[in-house]
Amino acid sequence: MVNCGTQEEIDELWEKLSEGGEKMECGWLKDKYGVSWQITPIVVGELLNDPDPEKSQRVMKAIYRMDKLDIATLMRAYDGQDTA
Repeated sequence: MVNCGTQEEIDELWEKLSEGGEKMECGWLKDKYGVSWQITPIVVGELLNDPDPEKSQRVMKAIYRMDKLDIATLMRAYDGQDTA
């Protein structure tokens, strides 16, 4: 697992590590050597451990809909603005 502080860091690592490999769901990818990585924003831990279970459930649902994790989308889900 690689914890990233910014979306730019996520984007860069996602592209570089998946080159010649395979992009998967929920922030997971395999590099060209077959090594699995999960590229996650540091804030995910905070969002998923919120004492309000509805907030953390919305974030988890958003993660399940993503390949590369997007901090802005996760924050909208947390705030109840992205409930698709």
